[in-house]
Amino acid sequence: MIPQDSQSYPARHVPGPWLPVFRLVGWLDRQNGRSEQEISLRLLKLGEEAGEVAQAWIGTVGQNPRKGVTHTREDVADELCDVIITAMVALVSIAEGNPDDILAAKLAKVEKRAAAAEGGAR
Repeated sequence: MIPQDSQSYPARHVPGPWLPVFRLVGWLDRQNGRSEQEISLRLLKLGEEAGEVAQAWIGTVGQNPRKGVTHTREDVADELCDVIITAMVALVSIAEGNPDDILAAKLAKVEKRAAAAEGGAR
């Protein structure tokens, strides 16, 4: 199980991009705690960030004729990164295990399904 406080989690056990995420979770925990309500808000934050991706893409393609083109692909990429970071924070906040292992297992499942679908389409 991942410790509630990222400070107690040895850095040698946190791979790649997860260390800054653990630091963010530790900061959030110190500021807001980790109640069920706080976890709910961290999960809801994902919807907010996804909405900002949609808004940026709409602005990139100029779908709203009143506003025209208001964003760039770089803006969309930035918002997508916010979604990824927010999802990582949420995962660390609820995970009972190493989030890197959880993500790797999920990616393997999705990759296997994609490969099976590709093989079936031929």
